[in-house]
Formats: sequence, C-alpha cells, structure tokens
Amino acid sequence: MRTKVAIIGAGPAGLLLGQLLHGYGIDNVILERQTGDYVLSRIRAGLLEEGTVALLDKVGAGARAHREGLVHHGLELAFGGSRHRIDLHGPTGKSVMIYGQTEVTLDLMNARKAAGLHSIYRAGDVTPHDFDTDHPRVTYVKDGVTHEIACDFIAGCDGFHGVSRASIKPEAIKTYERVYPFGWLGILSETPPVSPELIYVNHERGFALCTMRSMRRSRYYVQCPLDDDIEQWPDKRFWDELKSRLDERARDSLVTGPSIEKSIAPLRSFVAEPMRFGRMFLAGDASHIVPPTGAKGLNLAASDVHYLSSGLREYYDEKSSAGIDAYSAKALARVWKAVRFSWWMTSMLHKFPDQGEFGQRIQEAELDYLVSSKAASTSLVENYVGLPF
Repeated sequence: MRTKVAIIGAGPAGLLLGQLLHGYGIDNVILERQTGDYVLSRIRAGLLEEGTVALLDKVGAGARAHREGLVHHGLELAFGGSRHRIDLHGPTGKSVMIYGQTEVTLDLMNARKAAGLHSIYRAGDVTPHDFDTDHPRVTYVKDGVTHEIACDFIAGCDGFHGVSRASIKPEAIKTYERVYPFGWLGILSETPPVSPELIYVNHERGFALCTMRSMRRSRYYVQCPLDDDIEQWPDKRFWDELKSRLDERARDSLVTGPSIEKSIAPLRSFVAEPMRFGRMFLAGDASHIVPPTGAKGLNLAASDVHYLSSGLREYYDEKSSAGIDAYSAKALARVWKAVRFSWWMTSMLHKFPDQGEFGQRIQEAELDYLVSSKAASTSLVENYVGLPF
C-alpha cells in the first residue's frame, strides 16, 4: 500500500489530523491497534477551547457539539468555605465548551467514514521504519498477515504508551517529567450537575472538581492517594468525601446516585523534545502529558495537528518545507505554556504531602489574590480559554 501520510493512532489527534489532511487533498491512512469500540469506551475529559471547536467545524465534525455541548462563560473557585466566580468571557471574549472527548472521537470517526477514508483497526505490531530516510514505511499485522505501507511521512498520534516515541533512539530525544504524589478518583453518574459551571475546590482534605457531561450526567473528582484501590471507594464513601470538601451551598444542592463509571487516574507532567524525527512527527499524548487540572490535554493535541497539517499542506501545495521544519518549535512553544499553566493550577489547588499548614495558607492567599485582582484573574482566564494557535 502507498499513501502520503501514515497516521499511527485513531484517537482524537490522529482522526482530526486525518480529516484536516483530507480537506487539503493529502492522502492518509490511519492505523489503530485496538477496535473502534474499544477506542470509544475510553472515558476522558471533556472541555474544549474555541480553537478546538473551530477545527472540528473545519472538518465537518462540529455540528453535534454545537447542538449538545454546554458553553460556559465562567468557572468557580472554592476555598475557605466560599465560592468565587471567575468570568471567562469578559476579559477575553471567549468561552469554553463542555463536550466529552468520547463524543469528539465518535464525531471524527463518523466524518472519516462518511468521507470513505481508510482506517485499519486491530492492526497488530505496528512499527515505523526508516523515518530518518526519504522512504519511511510502516508495517503491521492484520489477521496473521504482515502488511507494509510506504509513505512520505509518519504521524505518531498513538499516545503516551504508543510505539512511535518508543521507536526513537534514546540519544535523539530528551524527556522532562514530573509525577505528582496523588491521583484523581473520578466517578460518572446519571445525576444533574451540582452547579451550571465547573467548581474547582481547594480544601484541607484535598482537591475536588465538580463538572459534567450534560445537564443530566455529572462527573466528579476527589484527590486521593496514588496507592488507593478502586475497591476502597464504594459510592457512599465517595459521595461523603466529596460533600466534606464542598461549600455548604454546593453540599445542599448535590444530587447523588449510583456511579456508572469509576476510576483512579495518576497525574503527571511530561514533555518529549523535539516533536520531529526526520520524516516522523509526534503529536498529542505521544509527545506530552499534562495533569487534567488545566483541561489542556485534548486541546494541545488539536493545536499540534493544526500546526502539523498546515505544514504538510504547505509542503505539498507550495513545495516548501518551512512549515514542517518549524513544526516542533512552534508546537512546543504552546505546549510548554500549557504545561506551566497545568502545573500551576495543580500546585495551587491540591494538597501535597509536605505542604503543612503553611503551604495551605499560601494556597489560600494565592486564591484570594486571584479572585480579588483583575490582573491575576485575567492571566488565569487567558490560559484557561486557550492561548492562540
């Protein structure tokens, strides 16, 4: 098989890249080691920046998000027993949209199917080859038969544990990482949200987050030890712990119910540099991970593929390599700003093992400064709604 771009990974990054390239007339094939149903079963975050929504619109996959997504013009910070609203729209003219990543993936899958584009699911032993030459290729096994795709470029959109980054020689790549000493215990429930906007909670017992997937389905998180087991957290214990961290008004408004999904997620900050290796590019979680506190993971993947698709369009349409040559530096400049913001939000809102009473009071002072200073809150808002592509 021959194509221009072989995309490894059928998550949001790979699917969005495939649709953007198709719109530019650039042939591409997507390889995914899991089934489509498995990809759609993964529960992920769901806050979209306007730039991400615009890209979905550009590839014809944004209609359902506009119908069903919840547009938010603010968020709330809770600390010291009180809640404080931060206006997102006033300082920036922008908003964010609550729309699940699973729904984004489904919309992109449907758009790709409608366009008749080639996706290969259950592709085993996917391996990129010769990406440091002018003739890269990707091999994979399907139904016991080995196949090869010859291509001009490879896009590694296969996540943190994928084969793309693992195929790079260690001396050619540098990684930066911070693993946080706690996790997020999250549940999904068929209950109305406790508030029409997200509530980020700083509490002496630990962080909590109240969010939603719709006006009938809620997503809640509490900070927990990394070594906790999900079996230690029956629903009643979770709801009791969440209530203990909420302000009185939220506690009285909270509607509880059986969980339909429950998991514990570790938190880390991770960046791999560069994001280009000859004729292979990394995008999304294959290159960087951020803690979900800043809601940047999916949105960074979208900006990566925006830069990459634009560079590839320039390569084929204008016979110029300037765009792909600048891809890594341009993408990483935005990545590191998002990594900084996500680290800052995480540091300000979570309880760390060594922070003590002094650290708690410092966090509360910073939060008080945020809600009382226009300059400080504007800085938060500019980053939260998304820096320009």
